[in-house]
Amino acid sequence: MSVISHITFGTNDKEKSARFYDAVLGAIGFNRLPKPSEKPLAYEKNGQMPTVYIYTPEDGRPATWGNGTHVAFIADTRVQVNLFHQEAVKLGGMSEGAPGPRPHYGANYYAAYVRDPDGNKLQAVCYTAD
Repeated sequence: MSVISHITFGTNDKEKSARFYDAVLGAIGFNRLPKPSEKPLAYEKNGQMPTVYIYTPEDGRPATWGNGTHVAFIADTRVQVNLFHQEAVKLGGMSEGAPGPRPHYGANYYAAYVRDPDGNKLQAVCYTAD
């Protein structure tokens, strides 16, 4: 069981975010949960927490991102990390670090960094040597 219940990202365009997160989180094994259209987008991997929610801010102000913050998602393979990055850039995200080894973080640390269309920073990381 995860010690984290959920992660929430703000969005200013739910439909654009749905296309982005369906593909990008889908690349690393997440599925969108069935929810009524008025509810936020929600994603889980293998039906387990943490749940990733994509919300339009409740206070009505524009969604913004946090400078110096990001969420890292575990990928099972390096191929998934590559696909995560590829899908993100294809769907309007911005590369913040191409897929590749990061030996300063560990011998098998392989990661990619992106920003979603709203500027939220995401990472996919694989800890295996495959």
